[in-house]
Amino acid sequence: MGSYHCLFLLMISIPQAMLSQTTAPAGLTWQQIRTQFEANNPALRAAELGIDESRAQEITAFLRPNPTATATLDQFNPFWPNPYRPLVALLPLISTSYLHEREDKRELRLESAKKGTEITASQRADLERTMIFTLRGAYIQALQAKAVLEVARENLAYYDHLLKVSQDRLSAGDISQVDMQRLDLQRIQYEADVQTSEVNARTAKIQLLQLLNSRTPVDQFVIAGDFDYSESLLQPDELHRTALVARPDLAVAAQAVDKAATDHKLAISNGSADPTFSVDAGRNPPVPVYIGGSVSIPIRIFDRNQGEKARTEIDMERTKKLQETAIAQVYSDVDSALASLNGSLNLLRPYKAKYLDEAAKVRDTISFAYQNGGASLLDFLNAQNDYRSIHINYLNLVGSYFAAANQVNLAVGREVIP
Repeated sequence: MGSYHCLFLLMISIPQAMLSQTTAPAGLTWQQIRTQFEANNPALRAAELGIDESRAQEITAFLRPNPTATATLDQFNPFWPNPYRPLVALLPLISTSYLHEREDKRELRLESAKKGTEITASQRADLERTMIFTLRGAYIQALQAKAVLEVARENLAYYDHLLKVSQDRLSAGDISQVDMQRLDLQRIQYEADVQTSEVNARTAKIQLLQLLNSRTPVDQFVIAGDFDYSESLLQPDELHRTALVARPDLAVAAQAVDKAATDHKLAISNGSADPTFSVDAGRNPPVPVYIGGSVSIPIRIFDRNQGEKARTEIDMERTKKLQETAIAQVYSDVDSALASLNGSLNLLRPYKAKYLDEAAKVRDTISFAYQNGGASLLDFLNAQNDYRSIHINYLNLVGSYFAAANQVNLAVGREVIP
């Protein structure tokens, strides 16, 4: 009868386990999070609208001047000598005029506006670069908090198992009541680790949801990813070359130099005189109808747009200096980020090759010895704390490695470390 009962329980438990596996939410990978961010982040959407605004300014820049039309009625006389015929001496006049822009003013305005649009597009790309850096930083924090929480729960479960064994030893008279109480008091440290890790994991997910502009409940938001480092062979010269091509802020600096040169040409063009052509038609008795024309050309003696010519010429030199500064900043960013990455790797290698295994072996050995009376309570507690601190330090170093890798990607301008 007991065998049938066990078989019945097994048949019930298997579908429930399968159901729990199928209904468990799948975690979002980094690429999925990045895709969702690029689609939903309002700051990026606003930057795209800024590009559309700049394109609308191109239309304005290439518009021609509007012609001017004038209608005049002169010699209206309601008084002497004939107040009953006020329109008898009326002289109508119709005229129209048009300002003709010379020296390619319209074309240069359009070129300057298009270069402004290019700068706006590059600024949007640079905004995305910095926001992707912030997003990945939040993703790394969430992964790190998740890994720390798993370790904290594992440590608590391991310690609870030892407490149960120690309780059996107390019942058998192998340890004293004071030692058991000291062991029980030590448990609060592991409980505090679990509670702190849960708060940190929840806070990290809230920050990530804010960047994603998502209203997903925190408990239903799950992320996935390997929280472990990998050796990356990166050459500084190759990173420098990639950054000089890929960095949007460097593109902004180069485009600003190009636009400043166009603006200087436009300032010179604006210093030229533009004629205004006019045509008029009217009546002047005894001439029934007449047609006339005129050309008006401003004599630019005092105002030849000297101020704008000088300003734009200075601006050309200023933007060139800013471009040189941006190039130097690229080299500095790449070298600093690479130094931080290599420093993190140098600290991580001995942990993975030696310290993690040693800490686990020491903990298990001292725990076994303590359970069998071969180690003191102090040795047991020290071994537990050493394992806990070594493992947490390793996870913190992995987090530092990912943060440094994220900094390298930011410095280069593209994802060279996945």
